[in-house]
Amino acid sequence: MTIREVSEKYDITQDTLRYYERIGMIPPVTRTSGGIRDYQQQDLGWVELAICMRSAGLPVEVMIEYVKLYQAGDATIPARLQLLIDQREVLLEQRRQIDATLDRLNYKISKYEDAVKTGKLSWEK
Repeated sequence: MTIREVSEKYDITQDTLRYYERIGMIPPVTRTSGGIRDYQQQDLGWVELAICMRSAGLPVEVMIEYVKLYQAGDATIPARLQLLIDQREVLLEQRRQIDATLDRLNYKISKYEDAVKTGKLSWEK
């Protein structure tokens, strides 16, 4: 696939794809003999991973480290596993914080819904 096709498929700019490759968030993309990017399935897998991890808030530096470890070979499998476990914990903590915020908002919404029905706010915190 061309960079334009990949950009359209994933709804990200071509500049973003070049940036991901340039800083090492994805390994170097397969190229034609003329040097033009020719994304293969493995390249697309890396793009999908980068998009997924960035949308989840994974720091760029962590993704770069993961790619470096991957490129260093199988001896880095334990380090890659630990990196992923650590990031899962970060995401789980973020989820706990979001869930707590949602609980608080739901409580307040229920109080305001009651107030709309009764004409007065019974208790607010």
